[in-house]
Amino acid sequence: MIEVEVHQRLRAFLKEQGEPYWPHHLTMARLVARALRMNRSALIQAGTPSGYFGRYRLSYLMPALIWSGPVVLVVPDSLRQRLMMVEIPRLQQWIEIPKPIQMGDRWPGEGYQGIWLTSPEHWLADRLSDSGTIPDEVLTIVDGVDDLEAYARQQLTVSLEPIDWEHLMLACPDHRDTIRDVRVQLTRSVFQHPVNPYECHLIESSDQALLSQLVLQLSAVSSQHQPQDSTLFTPEKKLQVPVTASCLTETWRQFLKQVQQPHQMVWTTVDRQQGQFSLYCSPIDVAPVLQPVWDKQPIVLIGGLLDLEAEATTFRQRLGLKDLTCIKFSPDRQNELIQLYLPDRMPMPNTPQFQHALLNELRVLLGVSASVQGLTVVLVGDTPLKRQTAAQLASEFGSRVQVEKTCLEENGILVTGWEFWQQHQAVLPAPHLLAIATLPIPSLEHPLVAGRVAYYKRHRQNWFQLYLLPVTLNELHRAIAPIRESQGVVALLDSRVNHRSYGKQVLSALSPHARINYVDAELFA
Repeated sequence: MIEVEVHQRLRAFLKEQGEPYWPHHLTMARLVARALRMNRSALIQAGTPSGYFGRYRLSYLMPALIWSGPVVLVVPDSLRQRLMMVEIPRLQQWIEIPKPIQMGDRWPGEGYQGIWLTSPEHWLADRLSDSGTIPDEVLTIVDGVDDLEAYARQQLTVSLEPIDWEHLMLACPDHRDTIRDVRVQLTRSVFQHPVNPYECHLIESSDQALLSQLVLQLSAVSSQHQPQDSTLFTPEKKLQVPVTASCLTETWRQFLKQVQQPHQMVWTTVDRQQGQFSLYCSPIDVAPVLQPVWDKQPIVLIGGLLDLEAEATTFRQRLGLKDLTCIKFSPDRQNELIQLYLPDRMPMPNTPQFQHALLNELRVLLGVSASVQGLTVVLVGDTPLKRQTAAQLASEFGSRVQVEKTCLEENGILVTGWEFWQQHQAVLPAPHLLAIATLPIPSLEHPLVAGRVAYYKRHRQNWFQLYLLPVTLNELHRAIAPIRESQGVVALLDSRVNHRSYGKQVLSALSPHARINYVDAELFA
């Protein structure tokens, strides 16, 4: 059986090549080989984020190369080049199996029996459109499914850009004045929203009514079908308008068709300098759209920390995954243990005293670790607080302090937000100290976050456990990955971990860790 061959070859390869230690290589490789042989889907929580370590990649590459049939390998662009140019050729040369390897956005062709690497965006575009470019029933391995929901929502988002209004006026010259008037009304309504840091706003039902009235006029619908008032437009019930007007451009057809689907969120981004706005529409819940995708082929989904449960119940619910083989690997305590400093007397993050207490803690931490060469990272999600913290630290520690830069001194202090750290942690040295100001809980002040939370509330679902907490734990798990490499110190300065009911789940996501009540120089030795 392929499981036996994969086990023997991978064990010999690991022994000869001296690969970085990961205790679950053989177990995971046998599971992937079994999925290939039996066409059975599986969900694997590797416990190690793919973007940074990727230690487990050999565990799916070996069975994919040995398998006699075709395999689709879906990985982010940042990883595809490394697999194509480094890891696959090295492994293929060792096992001496000349299996074809191709990369691109189109299936190589009928009868192809090799490995085909593609991006999540191209794979989802094919699976969601039913274009049939990728044959069904070909086993597919998706690495990095931590972001699969975001990729799916991105693929399912349609938009109207400022240029699309110009195209509509060119396509409907007899209605140019009407189109312009509606655009002016929408512009006025959009720009009445107060400025926020996110530069986006949810679209009111009255604004959606303006769009529908415009389409009704373009479609020459009789007056009895005109909407009487904007109350017809609610989150759960939208007025159905025809999108078959001959002058409608394809972009307008797609946008209006999606707006009328249930459970959609419509929002706008604003360019105040140009006086322009763009409209967007995407499903709040992607699970119903993704459900048919999983039935098209056997699939192995691999991620880091997808769920605290081995069965990944919440994660599967959000992606519409049915019953499948689930396995969760735990980080190795001996090699991936972190020191966790969690002070007990910090003020709550939403109090005026928090900033002062945060700076005092950071001064102590930086002073204790000053004698050790190595990078220190200060993670601050709130933009104003990030600027203020960086300015204060720079006044005390000088040019060592940099804000979201990759060119740093050996003992540099990087002050950064979560997004920058996630994008660049792979190219930066592993820090010996990671100080986290607050948990990365999505802000309810963000209009899109508020829109999703409102959806869960309308359906009487636990919006915190189903949405905010999983996002927080996933972000936190990926952020500390480099610290596991250096077995350094994580200072979590958010006292909600000590005083909120979800604190135990946060600590579970940080495992394995050794909790410490104070920090001294010996910890960094």
